[in-house]
Amino acid sequence: MAQRVTDVVPAGFHVERTALEADRVVIWVRAKSNDCACPDCGQRSVRVRSRYWRRPADLPLGGRRVELRVMVRRFQCDAVLCPRRIFAERFAERALAPLARRTERLDHIVHHLGLALGGRPAAAFAARLMAPVSNDTLLRVVRRRARPPADPLAVIGIDDFAWRRNHRYGTIVCDLERRRPVALLADREQATAEDWLRGHPDIAVVARDRGGGYGEAIARALPNAIQVADRWHLMHNASQAFLDAVRKSMRQIRRVIGAATINPDLLTSAERLQYEGYLRREETNVAILALWQDGVSIKQIVKRTGHHRQTIRRIVRGERSDVFRPRQSSLEAHLPWLDAQWEAGVRNAAALWRELRAQGFRGSARVVAEWATRRRQADRADAGSLARTPSARTLARLMTTSRDNLSKSESVTIAAIEEGVPSLVEAREVIADFHGLVRAKAEGQLPAWIDRAANSLVGSFANGIRRDIVAVHAAICSPWSNGQTEGQVTRLKLVKRQMYGRAKLDLLEARLIGAA
Repeated sequence: MAQRVTDVVPAGFHVERTALEADRVVIWVRAKSNDCACPDCGQRSVRVRSRYWRRPADLPLGGRRVELRVMVRRFQCDAVLCPRRIFAERFAERALAPLARRTERLDHIVHHLGLALGGRPAAAFAARLMAPVSNDTLLRVVRRRARPPADPLAVIGIDDFAWRRNHRYGTIVCDLERRRPVALLADREQATAEDWLRGHPDIAVVARDRGGGYGEAIARALPNAIQVADRWHLMHNASQAFLDAVRKSMRQIRRVIGAATINPDLLTSAERLQYEGYLRREETNVAILALWQDGVSIKQIVKRTGHHRQTIRRIVRGERSDVFRPRQSSLEAHLPWLDAQWEAGVRNAAALWRELRAQGFRGSARVVAEWATRRRQADRADAGSLARTPSARTLARLMTTSRDNLSKSESVTIAAIEEGVPSLVEAREVIADFHGLVRAKAEGQLPAWIDRAANSLVGSFANGIRRDIVAVHAAICSPWSNGQTEGQVTRLKLVKRQMYGRAKLDLLEARLIGAA
């Protein structure tokens, strides 16, 4: 098929001649029309006063940069009342904008490179595409072409994100119907969110997490909007409430399973360090609890002891009594495979380590050997194996795991806890009922569940549900949730890390919303 030179230039131009140079292709073009409309009054004119040349860049051709030599005519406007006497020729809107250094189609490519890669990475990639632009130009194009969504909002999700974790946070707002972000706010203060919500009175449903700040802002700005608590956070908070109940019951658990005292001679070096730290914490706990029982306020305890307010609250609530605090192990991802091999009779630690190495495990043989030693000790259901109390997190996991998936010693430990600490069993049943209630969308059972849970170890969680009963009820029966917003926060983190965390609010918003 024959292809004319006119086919490779933007529409509306006529090619006069071309030149092939070492690193570029130069094409001389002019507009096809003989007249042009005045940009002020709109009257068309054919009176040409002068001409000049523009040199915009166009899409590359055959591995070479393309430079257009556009002949621009200056016309005289004949309208009597028009304030503009001379005006430069305008071209098609999607061909070449006034004062532009690139054609519209090349600018479109530059814009999307900036959205996808940011500044310097996009500039390096554009140079390989034979369309060189600087990193500042890329970011300037992203900002200039940013268009905030103009569609009316009815269902939104709102959540916070970290500018700098534990120091400064912002707010993201998403359109849940169209599944895209619509706004970023500089902070997560109630006043900021309230001002933004007041500017969108048509919003009918707002999905949020269970923090109180956004809930109060929504209630003030949009009193008629339906607030929906996030279902994942509800399930997570319920599990966390059971973990807190286990932590509060650790003294009873140690007494029940006969592990109130620990023999330091049986501990490994790492466990001995943790045990010594536990003894130091116990001295601090006793001193702070004595002050609390004497009626001293938390604020005064902070001044006297110098400990953080949150630490003192955890001590008062009984949440700081774990002896052994397990750390994340490199074997976590391989534990299901190791358990299956162990149950199949493979007990040689060196053989297990060699097979793990073939699967990509990078740890040493010592890690697998220590795991095998602990597993052998766990299989011995004698008094010695029960001498050390597992951590609260481990006990919470074991108590919520099917008995068929536990080892013999784990089953004996859990049976002793269930018999000796019935309040913990009740808390487990209450949390399990709440999970089933949410999954089955049985919102009618929620009031009865709150009354039952209020007198258990998870009473504080039930009181929080009672205070936020409307949003929790909507979360159970409504199809909306805040999962889409959480996903957009993950995308936002990726974009922010591409720019090494240095993106300003307008650029971050332009990249996030423009890419959506």
